[in-house]
Parts: sequence; C-alpha cells; structure tokens
Amino acid sequence: MDLIPAPRHLKADDGAPGPWSFRLHPGTRIAADDPAAQAVARRLRAELSAATGFALDACTEEQGRLLRQTITLRTDPELLAAGGPEAYALAVHEYGAVLRGGAGPGLSHAAQTLRQLFDPRIYRRAPLPGADWVLPSVRIEDAPRFGWRGVLLDVARHFLPKADVLRFLDLMAAHKLNVLHLHLTDDQGWRIEIRRHPRLTAVGSWRERSMVGYRSADRRDDRPHGGHYTQDDLREIVAYAADRHITVVPEIDLPGHSQAAIAAYPELGNTDAVDTSALGVWTDWGINPNVLNVTDGTLRFFEEVLEEVLEVFPSEFVHLGGDECPKDQWRASPAAQARIAELGVDGEDGLQSWFIRHFDRWLADRGRRLIGWDEILEGGLAPGAAVSSWRGYEGGIAAARAGHDVVMCPEQHVYLDHRQAPGGDEPIPVGYVRTLEDVYRFEPVPPELDGAAAARVIGTQANLWTEFMTNARDVDYRAFPRLAAFAEVAWSDLPRDPDERDWAGFERRMAGHYPRLDALGVEYRPPGGPHPWQRRPGVAGRPAEGP
Repeated sequence: MDLIPAPRHLKADDGAPGPWSFRLHPGTRIAADDPAAQAVARRLRAELSAATGFALDACTEEQGRLLRQTITLRTDPELLAAGGPEAYALAVHEYGAVLRGGAGPGLSHAAQTLRQLFDPRIYRRAPLPGADWVLPSVRIEDAPRFGWRGVLLDVARHFLPKADVLRFLDLMAAHKLNVLHLHLTDDQGWRIEIRRHPRLTAVGSWRERSMVGYRSADRRDDRPHGGHYTQDDLREIVAYAADRHITVVPEIDLPGHSQAAIAAYPELGNTDAVDTSALGVWTDWGINPNVLNVTDGTLRFFEEVLEEVLEVFPSEFVHLGGDECPKDQWRASPAAQARIAELGVDGEDGLQSWFIRHFDRWLADRGRRLIGWDEILEGGLAPGAAVSSWRGYEGGIAAARAGHDVVMCPEQHVYLDHRQAPGGDEPIPVGYVRTLEDVYRFEPVPPELDGAAAARVIGTQANLWTEFMTNARDVDYRAFPRLAAFAEVAWSDLPRDPDERDWAGFERRMAGHYPRLDALGVEYRPPGGPHPWQRRPGVAGRPAEGP
C-alpha cells in the first residue's frame, strides 16, 4: 500500500476496491468522544474536507454506530500500556474506519496513515474532479522505534518566514517525525526576539550581504539578508507543532557561533583581545574566531536570554550548541586567562567546559535539560545533559557509555545539506554523497554498544544546514525524498544490519509516495536528477570524499 514509514503489522486484502472497502462520501461523519480524540479529529476533518469538499461533520461514537458510515477515533488504555502514547491501531471495513491511539500522538499518527491509504489527491487543499475516495480493507498495528525522530532546520544562516516553518511542520507530521530542532542563532543571524536585549534582532537579525557558494569562489550577493521571529510568532509555531504532536527544541548557540550577538552587544566579545566594536553580523560561512567572553556579565546576559527562551518553548530539552569554539581569543585575552587561573580548569578547553556546565546547571535548576553537540563531552557533563552526536558515531558512543542520552545525527550519514549524487548537476555540491539509498541504510545504533548503552540512544535526527539553501524551494530539494527514507529509519522496525534492508521494496513504495509529495507541493529532487531550475551552474561547493 506504499505506506511510508512502513508499519510494524499490516493485514489486508489485495488492496483493490471490493465489497469490504469503505468509500468516503458526503454523509460520512467523524466520531470522537474523549478530548484527545476530538483534537485529532478536528485536524483530520480539516485535512480531509479540504481535499474532498465533504463536511465530515462531528458526531459521538454512539451516533456513529447508528450511522455505520463513520471514521471513529478513540484513545485506548491497552494500547498505551502495551506500546506507549505513540502506538496506534487502524482498521478499515465496509462501514468505516476505526483509529485507536495510546494517546493523542498515536491517534495523530493513525490519522496520517489513514491519509496515505487514500488517493494521493487527498493531500491537496481543494477538491479535484474524478477522485474516488475509497479505502481498502486493512488492519494495521504500529508503534515507533525511537521516541526522538527529529529534523534540524537552520533558520539562522538563511531565514525562513514563519509560513514556511509551519508548512515544514505539516511535512514532518505527514512522515511521523516529532522533533523540530530550530537553530535560531549563529554568526550570520539572530532570529528570536529578546525583549530585554532588543539589539539582538535590531542589529543581529540581518547582514549586509551573503557569500554565494563556498568561500573558495570569493563570490558575494550584495543584497541584505535578514528576518526574525517575534515571540508571538514562535509561540504560534510551538502551538502549531504541538497540535501535530511535534516538540520544538530551540537552539541558542554559545560560546562559539556568536558573532551576530557580539555585533549587537560588543561587550559580549573578548574586548581585551580584539576590537569588537568593528564587528558586524558575519557575511561568510565557516568557523568564526569571534567567540563570547567568559565574564559574569556575559553569563548574566545569556541567562536573561534563556529566561525568555523558556517562556516561549516548553520543551524539556534546550540546545546550547557548544561546538566549533576556536580558543585563540581566549588565549590572547588577559581576562580569559585570569578566569582560567581563578577556576583552576585545564586551559581553554576546560574553560569552555566550565561555561557549558554553568548553563547545564542553570537549566537543570529550572526543570529543563541541556542538549548540545558532541564537543560538550570534553571536560565532562552533568548527569542529565544529552548529546547530539554529529562528528560521526564516536561522540554518541562515548556519551552513551558514560550514561548520557544521545541523539544520533552523524554528518557522514544524515546531514541532508550534503549532495545527493556525484557530478556537476547537483546544486552547490557540499559534503559527502548521500543518496536516497544511503539514507535508507543508515543505522542509528552502532553495533558496538551493549544493551544498556544502546538504550541511551533516545533517537535520531536529520540536519538541514542552510548556508546553501536560500529559500523553501532549496530546503525541499535537499530534504526530499531523503527525509522520507530517514523517517522510516527513525520509525520502523527495520533490520539492524543495513545490508539486510529491503531497498527494492522501499524504492517501490517511494514510487507511490512521490505523487503525495507532488500533491503537497514539495519540490523534491527527482529520482533521475535535478530539474534544470534546481541546478546552480557555476556556484562553487565543497564536496568531500567519505564513507
């Protein structure tokens, strides 16, 4: 039935419409009694009504049993006990469909599977002529492999308007992905309104120009770029995501990747080592030497930033970056050297560890948990902190063995800004070649972890860094169809040995999934290569050789 991600258990007839099929029609109702079911039913009604033109009025389960042409949604304590809140079961018969979920998230996933059982035109936002809304007779039982099935969306390097973020959340929900890691700050832009520090957006949210392609070409687009989200914008994004049972995890990068903040407030930089008053928001890509100083004033500044972040984002985890922090300015800074001596830490690396652990404790005191890139392991972490393993598996292996929760997102496998094929047709070719098949064969849990350490791998994440993606069309191209393969890796109970996975079967199911992406308006990379307008001839990239 071309379902992606593949469910754990499916029993169906031959899939052809027959006497046991259910056909959606103008009199069909949607029944839901408990509040969690009613919330999912409202969204399902909106999605199905838009495509079919049918009202799909609400009713109670008792009314639905009398009507006998009903889609029924309910939460099921037995499913919750057996499979958790994201588990679901779906049954279609001649009188309708019954969707059960362990809780609201499971029901939401059941609704997405139901949509996939229809003609792909069900994903359109207005009715088209000739559609026959028939559902095959089927029984499905399903639950996810990982609790964290994430995507990083970098809105710092290139800003995405709010509407594009909301659309991306819809695409995530359609693929049963449940964590949006929103990368909000970097050297090239600060994207979140902070009321106590308004210059972060007044100055830090825009840059004079942007580098086009990789730095080797020394090419610039002399057009200002910028934008930011108000706190109400972000509350709307968080609420929209929550309605789709997606958690938004914010990232505020520190102590590196901070030139936009320093451009807004020069006193945050190492003023005794460099003239920070001359710095603007960075217009290049790469690793920036301008990092935060380690004074008490800077600690207080970012505590105030994080107080407002916590007001907007209710997520358990807050991502604080912690990666790619050059130490040259700290070596040259008398204040930084005095702090090292005062604390008795092991040089500049120990200073960075102390800086991160300060905010680790600060978040823990407020009932939140720090997560950061695997560099934060250097110098030790508090027990509750978690690690995003990006420099391969090694950081995640070390973190899991040390008792830390891990999200596996190694750049060699699931950095979706990396090129999808060799050759000159790929737009701005970056990093390793990672085809659709490569992503499908990615295994998040390395075999060398024993059972206890493997259980620390709480999930996996695909990352979309946007240095070379200027708008939503570019994001679509880099993300899809590979994000569909990643969604199956994160959700489905696939063989742990990548070589044993049924790539041919997945490829066949993708043939049925492309029309859904078409109906959703996703400008994905076609299997045969990019359309002419998706190429960027002459724009230099940074291809790498890798595994």
